[in-house]
Amino acid sequence: MCGFVGYVNQKDVPSDTIINMADRIKHRGPDDDAYFSDEGAVMGFRRLSIIDLAHGKQPMYNRDQTKVLTFNGEIYNYQDIRKELIELGYEFQTEVDSEVLIHGYDAWGPDLLQKLRGMYAFVIYDKATKEVFGARDHFGIKPLYYYDDGDTFLWASEIKGFLEHPKFVKEFNESLLPVHLSFEFIPSKETMFKNVFKLLPGQYFFHKDGQTETHTYYKFNYDHIDNSQTIEEDAKKIRGIVDDSVKAHMIADVEVGSFLSSGIDSSYVLNEAAKLKPIQSFSLGFNNSKYSELSWSTEFAKEIKQKNTPLTITGDDYFDILPTIMYYMDEPLSNPSAMQLFFLSKGTRKSVKVALSGEGADEFFGGYNTYLEAVPFERYQKLVPKLIRKGLAKAVENLPRFHGKRFLTRGAQPLSERYYRVNYVFNEHERDQILKNKALNKDTAEYTQHIFDDVKDKDEITQMQYFDINTWLPYDILHKADRMSMSNSLEVRTPLVDKEVAKFASTMPTKTRIQGTETKISLRTAALAELPERVAKKEKLGFPSPIASWIKEDKYRKRIEEAFASDVAQKFFDTDALMHILQEHINGKSSMQKIFTIYTFILWYQVYFPEDTTADTLSKVHRTVV
Repeated sequence: MCGFVGYVNQKDVPSDTIINMADRIKHRGPDDDAYFSDEGAVMGFRRLSIIDLAHGKQPMYNRDQTKVLTFNGEIYNYQDIRKELIELGYEFQTEVDSEVLIHGYDAWGPDLLQKLRGMYAFVIYDKATKEVFGARDHFGIKPLYYYDDGDTFLWASEIKGFLEHPKFVKEFNESLLPVHLSFEFIPSKETMFKNVFKLLPGQYFFHKDGQTETHTYYKFNYDHIDNSQTIEEDAKKIRGIVDDSVKAHMIADVEVGSFLSSGIDSSYVLNEAAKLKPIQSFSLGFNNSKYSELSWSTEFAKEIKQKNTPLTITGDDYFDILPTIMYYMDEPLSNPSAMQLFFLSKGTRKSVKVALSGEGADEFFGGYNTYLEAVPFERYQKLVPKLIRKGLAKAVENLPRFHGKRFLTRGAQPLSERYYRVNYVFNEHERDQILKNKALNKDTAEYTQHIFDDVKDKDEITQMQYFDINTWLPYDILHKADRMSMSNSLEVRTPLVDKEVAKFASTMPTKTRIQGTETKISLRTAALAELPERVAKKEKLGFPSPIASWIKEDKYRKRIEEAFASDVAQKFFDTDALMHILQEHINGKSSMQKIFTIYTFILWYQVYFPEDTTADTLSKVHRTVV
């Protein structure tokens, strides 16, 4: 697990630029650093040694030294690909998976990507053709960004790596602010920095002669659903596939640990790993809090005779770390669980370099409770004509809140509106109330409509899952997992976000994913054969925190009030509207996510754009985290 940076060479760029860029992401690879430079390109690398610790230095070269590789991730089937390459006459100098990539690209070009199973982002520079090739894994587990303003081309594992390059123009992409306020992330290749783009999951790029083009080599789909499958059959297949995936993800020359919550996903992964070797698990909770899951996780670890390390945090820990979190996150992300994941990773890294995690099960196997609402909505839309549904929605629109009002209002909407907006933080009307520049506000449907169009012939549950696999999973779940773990130099592996797991999940009919009021029913059935019933059937909790209660406490509320009155808040928002939202929460109307989204955005902006404010405290925050 590593980090890399690079740029197409420019004669007037100082020679130490690449070192400074790599130092910005040292947390991704504290064990080693190395560099490459010629008249065409400059590349930097930071290594976190996991496999073949004594070798595997990067940048790495092909056999005739014409191609140069920097790579971040793990290729779980590299031994099989290595055998193919040996048969083709390639000779290997190390036991690392990165050597498979450089020889594999030499042999097959972009077709290599069809063979890979793993989490990865890598860049290869061809010295002969002056072409730069970059690729990202199927689901976006590992990050890859590039900066392209038409004159300057840079690439890096994290955006902050660009800050040290003299040709990088750091500019806030204000047009995306309303998109962020709704989604908490930007569901496209764009970022909150102008001219900085993320290579999307399952894509690769070529850059040559000042031109950049991207291509898609993988896209998850539901084109091969097998409606003849039963829950029992799918559960049996899941047991085999998860067993195989966990074995693949356990490959390492260092000790591997595992995150453990009270839920089925991490428990299942830990249980499978424990069959292979003793494995230490790590859990996070809160002192004297109803939100803590430590009793569950500790008890389960005891049941399977594995060591568990409980970790706890306080409200002060949580709020004090927020500016640092925003720095490591690159872009503002207001998922409250990110801070818990940071502290969990920090505690885990004291014992191990690699940890397994249970992300992906909800998206691929149908675990979110919101999927359950598809059945009554589909029934309602079949029974009641569209015109009547629209009339009912309009009739209740301005009535006081009552049981069923939300259902009638949303029942008039197509799924493409109803579902992607169900988790909206701010809708279009609410954005209009808080944004200072009203001209920025726009309908954000353009960012997601194409996703629903891909699966418009599928049932609503399938459409919901497809949407989450293409938005929530890469832009939130996997993004924060990578940043929070790598900020602590910890490699996190996700056996349930895997090419082979997804291949099977894409064949599952709706009836084996969700049935009645039970989510991910096939996975739970599989888990019943492996785990205690109370774990296999436990209701999904997510990663709960007492943040909503903390906001009401004076010392934390005052921090938020100061941010809501800051220069940054006044630049972008109607501060009276912000204070009103905060007061509503204090008075009992839950607005936690709205408050947290604005608050974390302000902190992020203060960290990355401190020159926009004269407050000494904000400059101090910037210096501290940088």
